[in-house]
Amino acid sequence: MGKSVMVTYALWAVGGPLGLHHLYLGRDSHALLWMLTLGGFGFGWVREFIRIPAYVAEANQGTEKERRRQPSIGPVRFAGQLCVGIYFGTVALIGLNSLRFFYLIVLPLCVGAGVHLVSSVGQQTSDLQKTLTTCLLTSPIFYGSTFSPLPISLAASVTAAQHRRFKPPQTPGTTQELGPRLYKLGLAWLAFSAPLGYCIFHNTTATLYYLSDCVAALLDIFWFLPWLRSVLEYILLMPYRILCIFTGGGYYEEAWRKVLEILLKEYTEKEKEALQVLSLEVEASPEEISRTYRELAKKWHPDHNPSKDAEAMFMRIQEAYEVLLRHHRPRRFK
Repeated sequence: MGKSVMVTYALWAVGGPLGLHHLYLGRDSHALLWMLTLGGFGFGWVREFIRIPAYVAEANQGTEKERRRQPSIGPVRFAGQLCVGIYFGTVALIGLNSLRFFYLIVLPLCVGAGVHLVSSVGQQTSDLQKTLTTCLLTSPIFYGSTFSPLPISLAASVTAAQHRRFKPPQTPGTTQELGPRLYKLGLAWLAFSAPLGYCIFHNTTATLYYLSDCVAALLDIFWFLPWLRSVLEYILLMPYRILCIFTGGGYYEEAWRKVLEILLKEYTEKEKEALQVLSLEVEASPEEISRTYRELAKKWHPDHNPSKDAEAMFMRIQEAYEVLLRHHRPRRFK
């Protein structure tokens, strides 16, 4: 029985971020990807509005047509492989970093699984063994780095693109029933979410501190573009705004506010170094920071201090003060 475009659009609108329309079309890898990333972080779900007719035609046509050529390299697929590989690696850093040989085995395997999942979407796939081998060979170079998922995912994405191929054609009538397919998807979803859920509920503080470092580092990159930083903050606060719409505020609003304050106001490593330069504690208020800065600036100003190290120290104090000023800049939570 052929698939309907109208039914596919309806499922896309109702449960698109969860992959219901892909499940209907028999695209289980795509459905799993959407379940784990909520519709490709939202962007993929929106993009599919113009892609659905092609998906339906592909599902109705089947795989009887023999494919002799290697599939072309798509920039969207490559970008998806890179982003999902980083995403899987970040989840592993949060939920599995206490395991032995994490940076040598666990992290590269998680990144490789994310890259291969994207490469297997639709009628294409890649060589899983070569993708995972690339991840295992790349991971020791960036051992212990928080940003190691990026280069590992990039290397794996290049390997997957080089060894891309079409999936073998299926024999008519061999499509599995819905029950076993849902069972496999459910196991995959549990394997992905269980370590992350355990870490969040049993190690909340450490998880928030790690997330806050990542978020603060991301926002600090765009300090010279205040409008772009504001846009990123707005996106990060979107769950809080949506929650306020449905709950009307109250206890849940305050809980979200506290979580977001931790995420957006936790000190980064650079800001901790600035505190050390000014000999301040983490709890120092903006007034204390300004007062200490004025005292140290007066003490180390080259016009008042004949020491040969005075100018360099004065510059360090100035830079530290500017870093802490950016940290304490008022944020809009409403």
